[in-house]
Amino acid sequence: MTSRSKGWVVGRVAGAPVVVTPSWFLAAVVLTFVFAPTVRAFAPLLETTGVLVVSFAFVLLLFGSVFLHEVAHALVARARGHQVTELAVTLWGGHTAYTGVTRRPVDGALVAVVGPLTNLALAAGLWFAFQAQTVLSVPAMLLYAGAFSNAFVGLFNLLPGLPLDGGQILESLVWAVTGSRTRGTVVAGWFGRVVAVGVVVWALVWPLVQGRQTSWVTVMWAALIGAFLWTGAGDAITAERRRERLSGLSVRTLAAPAVAVPSGTSVAAAGATVAGHPSSALVVVGPSGEPLGWVDPAAAGAVPDAQAASTPVDAAVVPFPPGSGVDAHLSGPELLERLARTSAGARVVPVLDGGRVTGVLDVARVAAAVRQ
Repeated sequence: MTSRSKGWVVGRVAGAPVVVTPSWFLAAVVLTFVFAPTVRAFAPLLETTGVLVVSFAFVLLLFGSVFLHEVAHALVARARGHQVTELAVTLWGGHTAYTGVTRRPVDGALVAVVGPLTNLALAAGLWFAFQAQTVLSVPAMLLYAGAFSNAFVGLFNLLPGLPLDGGQILESLVWAVTGSRTRGTVVAGWFGRVVAVGVVVWALVWPLVQGRQTSWVTVMWAALIGAFLWTGAGDAITAERRRERLSGLSVRTLAAPAVAVPSGTSVAAAGATVAGHPSSALVVVGPSGEPLGWVDPAAAGAVPDAQAASTPVDAAVVPFPPGSGVDAHLSGPELLERLARTSAGARVVPVLDGGRVTGVLDVARVAAAVRQ
């Protein structure tokens, strides 16, 4: 299960909640005061209240652009078969969370590229609107600032390093060329670390190249962004290497064989059926062969011998949650995702091969294998 970000749900997009986190309010206040000197320089006749209102309007415009960036990610992710779980507006702008396994490089590339392209399209539209202005007014300034900020967000996100969108595009490209998703993630992750260092170096060196003093505020923001990028790149590499290790987990290696008996079979007859298969679990199936539950050996053994022939084995059954069956060919993250979505806290779930029960899977055994 994916935990939702803490905050206020203000709507839904692609079936997922839109969450405004508390950190966004901090970012909004800080950025309002950061942009205020620029607004005052452009409109010196505005009173302080007016300056702050215009500055806050730009902050809303900026975060609105970031939100549309995330909406684009969400819509394409859903179109490529993912389940979108949330869109969050945060201190760093926002993020889109979704579940599901990316099976092809093209899917990851499409989900990634659509966000920056949305910002670049917004930048073009705002720029043309700015060009249509006949007076250099406050609305014109907001159009210009919106065009510039969207162009910056779009181009910056296209830098080829994780966790940026450009890094996901690079990951997909390397994956497509080499056939290894892990190699793609590692390459894009190290590029992300290079980008992180480059952001800090740029903040330190670029002012000196222009003959200006380095601004400690700019360096501070660059350091924060660089730390965010470095951490995100490292987390992506770690997560992918873990995913690769998990791919070795499979239903076939973890499941126990099972013997199926029809519902209504007596305890005695069921015991005779399973007697020749001492390592197999006993599963009770319905009229169409659908798995109903597994027989608890302790409960079945508690039935007195004199009543075993007349007591249906259903009396000792632990029911399977509806729809909890797992395909015998599942493995890796797909197996874990399936269990998380359908096991409903059950200890044991049925294993199906072509619709026929062939075994049972102990969820605790899967969890132990993951920990190892």
